Amino acid sequence: MSSADRFAAALYRDGWSLLPRALPPTDLQALEKDLADAFARTPLCQGPFYGERTRRFGALLGRSALAERLVMHPAILAIVEAMLLPWCERIALNLTQAIEITPGALPQLPHRDQDMWQGPKGSVEYLVNVMWPLTPFTRQNGGTRLWPGSHLDQDVALFPEEESVVPHVGLGDALMFLGSTLHGGGGNASTAPRRGIIVSYCLGWLKPFELQWLVYPPSVARGFSPDLAALVGYAQHRPNLGNVEGQCPSILLSDEVPRHLPAVDALRSDQVEAANLFVRGQMGEMG
Repeated sequence: MSSADRFAAALYRDGWSLLPRALPPTDLQALEKDLADAFARTPLCQGPFYGERTRRFGALLGRSALAERLVMHPAILAIVEAMLLPWCERIALNLTQAIEITPGALPQLPHRDQDMWQGPKGSVEYLVNVMWPLTPFTRQNGGTRLWPGSHLDQDVALFPEEESVVPHVGLGDALMFLGSTLHGGGGNASTAPRRGIIVSYCLGWLKPFELQWLVYPPSVARGFSPDLAALVGYAQHRPNLGNVEGQCPSILLSDEVPRHLPAVDALRSDQVEAANLFVRGQMGEMG
């Protein structure tokens, strides 16, 4: 069993896990510096769910080149794929978001992120979240509350607050938890803001929380590596899902895009075999 499979097994068992020292703390400090202006200019959220003493903003790949180190972290991608590929052909980036919980903020309503999709629950995992602290997470400053095992009992909307855990997460650590795990930001009883980054990945056939292809239009995505461009949506999910004129949307990243294009099959291997067999049968009947 690979290290990614072992970590995924622990993640499935408890609903969350911590990957220590996933990146050098200096990477997170440099990223926070790049985002300082956005933190300063972003208004507080509106509404009781996001939190009216909380700031949130997305599109981090367009705000700092350092965000790619979080999004494309090889060990994390391997763990996410081990969790999600049983239900899809490829994973997709669901969101990148910076969060600042200011002093005096109340605890967030406990919730499961997968509930944004109205599919069957309990048999499919839709999402994996990764929290990257910009300031160490503690219970005092509003660290993320998690309910271990809540992913295994999804008919229960809320569990007692005292059953939650708040892992201490330092700079460079990655806190991973499932979209089926009950969680919520904590209340900030300290005198300083609690800042962090959330990167989440979902099944490749889902509509993501953050519409990546609008956040990163072709003019932006042309500057991405092919793997990153595919992760944000410039790739088809077989069979034929998410195409442009019947072709992979990566065609939009070319210097010149033809006005008229032929539709090209993008099928799974079993579907290719079935289609070819059907065509050969038809040709035999005609013969």
